[in-house]
Amino acid sequence: MAEEKTEQTDQTEEKATSQKTADSQAADGAEKAAETAAEGEKKELTPEEKIAALEKENADLKDQLLRRAADFDNYRKRMMKEKQDTYDYANAGLLGDLLDSLDNFDRTIDAAKDAKDAKAIADGIKMINKNLVKMLEDKYGLTGYGKEGDEFNPDEHEAIGRMEDEKAKKETLAQVYLKGYKLKDKVIRHAKVMVKVPKQ
Repeated sequence: MAEEKTEQTDQTEEKATSQKTADSQAADGAEKAAETAAEGEKKELTPEEKIAALEKENADLKDQLLRRAADFDNYRKRMMKEKQDTYDYANAGLLGDLLDSLDNFDRTIDAAKDAKDAKAIADGIKMINKNLVKMLEDKYGLTGYGKEGDEFNPDEHEAIGRMEDEKAKKETLAQVYLKGYKLKDKVIRHAKVMVKVPKQ
């Protein structure tokens, strides 16, 4: 009897396990069918839905394009303003440094009204000139050149006349009418000179 009961219990358990497996397989099948149906619904949009989606995408792209165009325009305007400011105020530092010399000239002019000694005025002007030249050389790299006896160099000197000299062995500066100036290594004004050349 006990053996019969054990067999019945085993058969009942086997049926229950089989039923669970079948139920599980059915549930999996139902889930897959639902997923397939959902994918089918996603893939099969109506023409109106497709048009609406494309219009939305188009509107988003237009908005992005307009924003980028506005950003670029603002950047361009900012760069133009900075460039103009740089151009307008490029010489502000130099002009500020020249103000001391202008003040000294004003003081010299005021002193000259009552001065009885011309030498004192001349000495004052020489001092202003010396300080101005030193400031331009030290701070800005501006140097003057051209003095009598220097060798003539057409890249640096502008000859406004020539004179022959029996003693001259090469072209030299006989007279300097206007000094030349270099900013660092670049000539910004040629010296105007009379050139002495060997007699032929």
